Amino acid sequence: MNKDKNKKLTTASGIPYVQNENSMSAGARGPLLLQDFILHEKMAHFNRERIPERVVHAKGSGAFGTFTVTNDISKYTRAKIFNKVGKQTKMFARFSTVGGEKGSADTERDPRGFALKFYTEDGNWDLVGNNTPVFFVKDPKKFSDFIHTQKRDPRTNCKSPTMMWDFWSLNPESLHQVMILMSDRGTPFGYRHMHGFGSHTYSMINANNEKVWVKFHFKTMQGIKNFTNDEAVDMKGKNPDFAQQDLVEAIDNKEYPKWALKIQVMTDEQAKVFPFNPFDLTKVWPQGDFPLIDVGEMELNQIPKNFFADVEQSAFAPAHVVDGISYSPDKMLQGRLLSYPDSQRYRLGVNYEQIQVNKCPYMVANYQRDGHMAVNGNGEDSPNYFPNSFDDIYADENYKETPMILDSDVADWFDRNGEGDNDHFTQPGLLFNKAMNDYDRHNLVSNIVGAMSGITGDKKDLIINRQLCHFFRADEKLGAAVAKGLGVNVDAVMAEMSHA
Repeated sequence: MNKDKNKKLTTASGIPYVQNENSMSAGARGPLLLQDFILHEKMAHFNRERIPERVVHAKGSGAFGTFTVTNDISKYTRAKIFNKVGKQTKMFARFSTVGGEKGSADTERDPRGFALKFYTEDGNWDLVGNNTPVFFVKDPKKFSDFIHTQKRDPRTNCKSPTMMWDFWSLNPESLHQVMILMSDRGTPFGYRHMHGFGSHTYSMINANNEKVWVKFHFKTMQGIKNFTNDEAVDMKGKNPDFAQQDLVEAIDNKEYPKWALKIQVMTDEQAKVFPFNPFDLTKVWPQGDFPLIDVGEMELNQIPKNFFADVEQSAFAPAHVVDGISYSPDKMLQGRLLSYPDSQRYRLGVNYEQIQVNKCPYMVANYQRDGHMAVNGNGEDSPNYFPNSFDDIYADENYKETPMILDSDVADWFDRNGEGDNDHFTQPGLLFNKAMNDYDRHNLVSNIVGAMSGITGDKKDLIINRQLCHFFRADEKLGAAVAKGLGVNVDAVMAEMSHA
């Protein structure tokens, strides 16, 4: 066999060595010697091969691709990624489940993460969303509590339906997302056949510094396809990596999955007279009032050569927006601006943006230095402070954003479900009556009954009745069907509602 002269076995520091299979010992059967550095290097590296998994979205898949602009939206944004019809931008996508660990099945009933990184000439734009347009909570202070209910019981170390339904029953704002999760949309057929959403409200700013509010929708061009609950459970046993395998095989077979990017746009004037808070993550904007506007097409066409290097080390943060795209008063978004970059600094280190998959391919100039794994030259001998008399880095005033006009000058702990923000039932009712057909409604009820049947303990009846009240408020037929499936006396639930 011909040996590549440049492929000799070396240590990580480039030192060639020979004994990669036999440890140095005092005699063939004697104790090992401390001086066998290769043994130590191999074992020490092996002990550190597992970086902390993500607290959420641990089980994931990813691919590189391109985003192509198909329609002019310059009236809304000056973002360079959208500045020319036909323009292509390299990007990376990571799909995931939310609550499960890295080794869990990717067909579990769970929302799916839909995280995108666009490598634009104005820096990397991260759009971090889910396959649902809403979420379970609307204030970031509630996020960790919610996630704890999706993880493991501190005593049994098992998943707990009681924890989940107790939390949801005490937080009616969760109802909209709960109904989506309990429908067949909670068990998508892999990642290629689901929509993706930025979920939050963002803003766009055009060349005239005019701002609009915007929501991002990625519509699968493969068509929606879901597992039923029984099919998902069956696949969980047969192939816990079904979604990963499906994505890899599709791209390897050149069946490149595509999504059409569309946006909804709302002016500030419309937001001020909107019947509910347009920045509430538990609600959607009606498409009849705010129709979808075509923007472009995303295609995934390259599986990473190394899963760990690109998928596991990829890091996304909604704080990473580019000129022409910005934030909104969405409270959950505001909380994620802090928590997401912070989670990556903990998991990957403070210099996580120097990792290849996260690295901006264009010029980067700042005064960040040192820290764990500074691998980009660490600024070499250039100044590490600003201002200074030696370099030519300057702040370009052309990128200055317009001021944000605040609605109030009063700072307080406002009730997230105060007057005007406490209708948690109209949109779930519309979802059940208008967006679902009889087949969808049947499966929704069946899935809810199956999930709630796992509630145990002396608070079982309290939790079930409290959650049934929410279903009844959304739609009486829904509440009655779930109650019947659980064998609950409907009259008792209605009496409890009358005293609520």
